[in-house]
Amino acid sequence: MPLPSNSLENVQTWQMSGLAFLQNLCCFVSSANTKFKDFQNFEAQLGDTVGFELPPRYSTTSSLVASFEGSAQRVKTLTLDQQRSTSYAFNSQQLVLNVEDYMERFGKAAIRELGANIEANVAEVCVTEPYRFYGNGVTPINSYNQLAAALAQFRDFGAAPGMCKGYLSNLAVPGIIANGLNQFAPSRNDKDAMSWEVGNFDMCEWYRSNLLPVHTAGTAGVSALTLTVNATPVPDVNGDVSSIVFSVSGAPGADASMILKHDKLQFSDGVAGVSNVRFMTFVGHQVTGLPIQMRATADAASTGGSLVTVTFDPPLNAQANNKDQNLNTPILVNMEATVLPSHRAGLITSGDPLYLAMPRLPDQSPFVTGNAIDSDTGVSVRQTYGTLFGQNQQGFVHDCLFGKALVADYAMSVIFPL
Repeated sequence: MPLPSNSLENVQTWQMSGLAFLQNLCCFVSSANTKFKDFQNFEAQLGDTVGFELPPRYSTTSSLVASFEGSAQRVKTLTLDQQRSTSYAFNSQQLVLNVEDYMERFGKAAIRELGANIEANVAEVCVTEPYRFYGNGVTPINSYNQLAAALAQFRDFGAAPGMCKGYLSNLAVPGIIANGLNQFAPSRNDKDAMSWEVGNFDMCEWYRSNLLPVHTAGTAGVSALTLTVNATPVPDVNGDVSSIVFSVSGAPGADASMILKHDKLQFSDGVAGVSNVRFMTFVGHQVTGLPIQMRATADAASTGGSLVTVTFDPPLNAQANNKDQNLNTPILVNMEATVLPSHRAGLITSGDPLYLAMPRLPDQSPFVTGNAIDSDTGVSVRQTYGTLFGQNQQGFVHDCLFGKALVADYAMSVIFPL
């Protein structure tokens, strides 16, 4: 007997899946120094910028006859210059029929999006602040030996006492762990194999991040061009050199992108008669085993004659008995420098020099407002809920105001190839 023709209604159901949110590794926000997180409440504080002190510097003379020098208070600023918001809206029908019992999921998704955006912004300090670096942007960093070498290089310049903090590319960690398991270190290997985390190694707490910033190098870095000092730089009244004119070997003449802001440069050993051009220790002014490294502070175009003027940080000072002396010989004509290629940058710090301010934002009367710290991302956010009168629209806004500052003398970039 044939099946009769039936008229049935298809009912669509929608079920919770229990699928977890995709997470980012938000280690910068959670490990930052929050001493100034609410600096707007400091006594006599006005405006969006706070200045905080850096330790004074002096020099030493080889004599019992005193040579008095001026004292200077060194200041670093932290500015609330970043704003972020994530928002969404529904009409009354959607709220009642679809959303009312699902608001927690929408809220969590918005906070995670906001938190990841803030984390990525804070992580940019790995590129924008340090002038010292470990790695050449070509050789992978995939061993404990390299981590130990990076820390040795970091500390040779001078480091604050106590534990350091290191931020590694999440993609580099498996290689480092696998390399370590080949070493005869049974206790450490057992711990690493069970956790698959670098953790605490060589007096440094290592974090992993999937949000490390990428720096795109200028032509000199991308094409591995050599920069040669074209003219002896003239120091300012303090003995500082903050820009150098280089000739570019193999350059095609004029190039608007020869050097890009935040390119990292390193001097070679020197020229005939002047070898071992080295950094001095930050305190004590003793010669280290470290090459001179710099961070370009602005884009620089090359001329038709393949000359490029590079401005950089830190200022180079070779003046003896100067509290700001940081290299052991003046920069001379024909000294050569190279530029890192495009890379991903991590970080090593000591003394908690990464400051993060995320003040509590004011209530937005007459709308319902709340402030809270998200337990997963560590960000302090404001949530506001309100309606557009007569428009059948209810809006939700998650937002925050924040600023960051990294003291470059206490930090060093770790360079990962792309």
